[in-house]
Amino acid sequence: MYVTDDMIAEMAVRYGTPALKKYSFDVDEKEVNRIGSSQKHGRNHDATLYVQKDDKIVVIAKHFYPPTLYRAPSGGLDPGESFHDGINREMREEIGCEIELDRFLLQTAVTFSYGDEEIFWRSFVFLAHYVRGDFQFTDKREIREVRLVDWEQFDDYGRIMRQSDVGGFHYRAALHEKVVSLVRE
Repeated sequence: MYVTDDMIAEMAVRYGTPALKKYSFDVDEKEVNRIGSSQKHGRNHDATLYVQKDDKIVVIAKHFYPPTLYRAPSGGLDPGESFHDGINREMREEIGCEIELDRFLLQTAVTFSYGDEEIFWRSFVFLAHYVRGDFQFTDKREIREVRLVDWEQFDDYGRIMRQSDVGGFHYRAALHEKVVSLVRE
């Protein structure tokens, strides 16, 4: 397993104990196959970052997203990689910036279901701030665009996600709603 309980505990000591939230979403065959293909070497997680730059948040769009849809960047740790190393690598690849972690906001346990098949997934969600970088991301295969937006724009993204029939979008919308409530606490 990539992320161990000791790794999670270390991040909680450094950045605060995260809220815990369980989710369950139905997905279609195409989506269960896409999620399953991301589970090489048993990976079942992502680290999602809400990166603040001044009064804006850094968001990404993947190639298959509709033109008006963006979300917080995320990525997986590689086997043997620490949270810090994996997060820093992913942020260089996905947003072209150096960040500094501020707070461990949320840890999720998610079940994506298709028929009798279930995929267990975890997200580790952090609040961070921009340190430096030019937003020249390197992961062109996965990322279409990076931009800065207001927190309020996530309401529009959530609406778009909830109107789709993609369970992963519904999860990202729910994730953001929970993050907003935690940031406002």
